[in-house]
Amino acid sequence: MSKKTMTLNLTEAEMAVLEELCDKKDLSKTVLLRQALRLYQRVEERLERGDKLFFEDEASKEKAEIMML
Repeated sequence: MSKKTMTLNLTEAEMAVLEELCDKKDLSKTVLLRQALRLYQRVEERLERGDKLFFEDEASKEKAEIMML
């Protein structure tokens, strides 16, 4: 598998979120962004099939639908 390099411009706030997630998950920025990309791809595939995306509170069973633009 060949790899390509890209430059990513983030705001300070976005970079802070990225670094916080990397620290929390003990992942490199590259690995975290690859995982995020795969997750986004899977979500898009499901939405294109007509599925809905929800978060559910385990205790109350309250559901909230996630809307993607």
